[in-house]
Amino acid sequence: MTNSMTDVLQAHRSFYDAVESADVDLMASLWAQSEHTTYVHPGAPPVRGTAAVLRTWTMLMANVGYIQFFLTDIDVMTFPPGAEDPHTAVITCTENILSGEGLSSDASFAGGTAIATSMLVRDPSTSSGNAWKIWLRHASPAIDMTQRSESD
Repeated sequence: MTNSMTDVLQAHRSFYDAVESADVDLMASLWAQSEHTTYVHPGAPPVRGTAAVLRTWTMLMANVGYIQFFLTDIDVMTFPPGAEDPHTAVITCTENILSGEGLSSDASFAGGTAIATSMLVRDPSTSSGNAWKIWLRHASPAIDMTQRSESD
């Protein structure tokens, strides 16, 4: 695995670490600074602009007690393809989510699954630390296409 690929995957994992630990500073360090930065939370309209994106994550993290992500089906594509020093990366994955929020007193945890796509760009102004920043991210609930309805 190339250093670029390792750095991309580390930036991607850091996003989940920020959510799980409610680390607002870490979350802020991961996003590209642009009015065009976009996030689409599951079932919600797009949020545009880094400040607005970070505001939604700050509110979400302040209101979620326990959350943990188990990532599967991780796929990374870099652009330009095959370049030793790519400038863009697209990561898709399945988020298997374990949470303790919104449960009755007799339940301990709830789970869910989402499909996420993240586009990261290399920030040429970053001389140290992680040069990969999230530019666009979209997550949506996963639907089990193998289940068939009674009408099928």
